[in-house]
Amino acid sequence: MDWLSWFDAPEYEFARQVLQRGVAALYFVAFLSTLNQFPALLGERGLLPVPEFLAGFSRLRRPTLFRWRYSDALLRGVCAVGLVVSALLVAGIPQLGPPWVPLIAFLALWLLYMSIVNVGQTFYGFGWEMLLLEAGFTVGFLGSNQTDPPRTILILIVWLVFRLEFGAGMIKIRGGREWRDLTALYYHHETQPMPGPLSRQAHLLPKPLHRIEVVGNHFAQLVVPFFLFAPQPVAGVAAGVVIVTQLWLVASGNFAWLNWIAIVLAFAAVSDPVAHAVIPAVPADWYPGTDRETPLWWLAITLAASVLLLVLSYWPLRNLFSRRQLMNASFNRWQLVNTYGAFGTVTKQRIEIVVEGTLEEDPDDSSDWREYGFKGKPGDVRRLPRQWAPYHLRLDWLMWFLPLRSVHEEWFYAFLGKLLEADRQVLRLLRHDPFDGAAPRWVRVRSFHYRFATRKEFRDTGNRWVRTLLYEPIPPSSLRRSKRLG
Repeated sequence: MDWLSWFDAPEYEFARQVLQRGVAALYFVAFLSTLNQFPALLGERGLLPVPEFLAGFSRLRRPTLFRWRYSDALLRGVCAVGLVVSALLVAGIPQLGPPWVPLIAFLALWLLYMSIVNVGQTFYGFGWEMLLLEAGFTVGFLGSNQTDPPRTILILIVWLVFRLEFGAGMIKIRGGREWRDLTALYYHHETQPMPGPLSRQAHLLPKPLHRIEVVGNHFAQLVVPFFLFAPQPVAGVAAGVVIVTQLWLVASGNFAWLNWIAIVLAFAAVSDPVAHAVIPAVPADWYPGTDRETPLWWLAITLAASVLLLVLSYWPLRNLFSRRQLMNASFNRWQLVNTYGAFGTVTKQRIEIVVEGTLEEDPDDSSDWREYGFKGKPGDVRRLPRQWAPYHLRLDWLMWFLPLRSVHEEWFYAFLGKLLEADRQVLRLLRHDPFDGAAPRWVRVRSFHYRFATRKEFRDTGNRWVRTLLYEPIPPSSLRRSKRLG
């Protein structure tokens, strides 16, 4: 039947290749990050051990493979499978078979990673976790090279980009006054969770440019997303705006895979002719002279998935226009069709939590206190911040939240206890252990105000940061004197 041909989108083959391989690549990063950090943070001897979490929630409603049993060996096995499957998808091997093959592969990634997220507690409480889950589930229904990309699935991916961008824009407009008076970027580059190598230069730009940045952000998030649903080439241009603005965020900060997945998903609105016009190396017609026919059984599967995602869209759509808009929330246990948003308010000052240790028996302020160095969060005032995204440094991110909430977090006391034990798994999460694997006798926590050095200050001192001691939220503590750390 000719009317069924509408459901096929042969002119979006480049989009499918980018979407499937790009999302799979980000799953690879997510599983690699988990493999390297989960045992120390949440493993059997971690800061928030999963076995204890499961024991307290014997009727855990959210689906996870670890519901009945957790072990570090099983976790590593899950990550290994996830790494292999995602690598195969990046290489395009499952896409060479029937359309159900890449679907099964992406559903496996979705289920495996959801099992991790659902026991990850505060270390996996970030919006981009559910974003990756939703993206992996949805792009699986794009099929394989044997069929044309399903148009309804592409539209639903565009709907995902719309929720991501427009939701973030609405959160800002409804949030702090700094977004409405255009001063948010006076602070953001300096106070963002994990600055990158160019963040200081971005911060030192003239304030009129920062105001233009905010206007550009509002335009990109509140106006442009509507044009993603327009005919080509308008939709392709709108996607280009999203991609360019996200690349600026990549260059000026470290937000794990949040910006990268937005870039990948935006290609759902880029047709092959538009991509060919921008990059001539991209074929305008991927399969000339071929007539791929979509099997009715596959059309039925994609339409069923489309109806499911469309029905689940009611709750996030209502949330977008609610005065009490939720940010980064899921409305179902499978974490599909979620609501997103970030930085409704901007922190005006950067407060850093610094952890120090000493080998002395009876320390005081004049003792030899040595500072632990973290990989991503600011510490050494001379050190140039590194680019880590899309890799996710979970411990460093949680350290940023401490002064915004409270240093008296269960996981943080457990972390200090692990430092006093010189726990090797935890020490591997750090950039610098001042005791080279030895156990300090005491640790303490101090709070500092950090700001970027001006150009003159940098020329005079070589310091990229200027820091001022504020107070000592946790005084010197040892294993034998502090039950909370023991």
